[in-house]
Amino acid sequence: MTRRRKIKLFWISMTVILFAIFLFLLLRPNQFNQTTVTEPDQEPIDQVISQVESMDEEVQTATNDLSQTLKEAVEQTINVFTQNDYYITAIGDSLTQGVGDETNRDGYLSTVKRRLSAMDYRVRIDNFGQRGFKTNQVIDRIKEEASVQRSIRRADIILLTVGANDMIKIVRDNILSLNEAIFDEEIDHYQSRLIELFELIQSYNEDVEIFLIGFYNPFEGYFDEVEALEDILNKWNNIGKVTFESYEQGHFIPIHDLFQIDRVNLLANDNFHPNETGYSLIGARVLEEMLPTFELIAQEKKEMMDEQISPQ
Repeated sequence: MTRRRKIKLFWISMTVILFAIFLFLLLRPNQFNQTTVTEPDQEPIDQVISQVESMDEEVQTATNDLSQTLKEAVEQTINVFTQNDYYITAIGDSLTQGVGDETNRDGYLSTVKRRLSAMDYRVRIDNFGQRGFKTNQVIDRIKEEASVQRSIRRADIILLTVGANDMIKIVRDNILSLNEAIFDEEIDHYQSRLIELFELIQSYNEDVEIFLIGFYNPFEGYFDEVEALEDILNKWNNIGKVTFESYEQGHFIPIHDLFQIDRVNLLANDNFHPNETGYSLIGARVLEEMLPTFELIAQEKKEMMDEQISPQ
């Protein structure tokens, strides 16, 4: 391709990108990453969950599908002219999507990317977060969507947020008879789904490093029906840790402790999802836990490149 032709293609592509961005901003729902407004001291937990689930359903529209399609088209065009050295695929629920982040900058992932860029790493992060998704829905999405599969195949690192909506479903289904035993009955099923999820990802990329991000207490301040709620959360987080760390390439990142800081508001208007500050703390923790593995990957890539360019 001649230089003149490359320049022409570049400007055509930039025009397409600008038009796509304009169309996305014009058509996207304003509530894409917004939350409901709840009062934890006044509303019972079933009404809180209903509001959150209602918002989840409301934003799962064709416009969201359009925004994802436009995002992929823009990224593919940009990749014609740029080369990323490292790829991270983020999959999961609203915590991955960034619901509650007032800045609409992909929640904790923006902190991860910004800090890696400041360290002179060229990184692309694909965000496949979907609010309201339970673990089985994340599994189904990977099985059904070619774009997710392509991203996994080239990824150096996978970041996962799953489990919170599995717990919400238990609360929702047993609101009148909620107790610790119900959560204990479901924990084995949750572990089975985590195993299926991990091995499904490995079936597309056997070399990728997979990080499961734990979850904080989304019900704190709403109800006191389950006195052992902290124990339940610890059990569910621990089963994620044990399950993932039983694999050589599996890792667990705890975040529960971050949301126990006094006198600092880390939640959005719904008192359920993190706000910008909360996501910043999550991003800092994720990077801290992920960085040693990331630097090993970087070293291995450098050594491979040196071998390719060194004289024989």
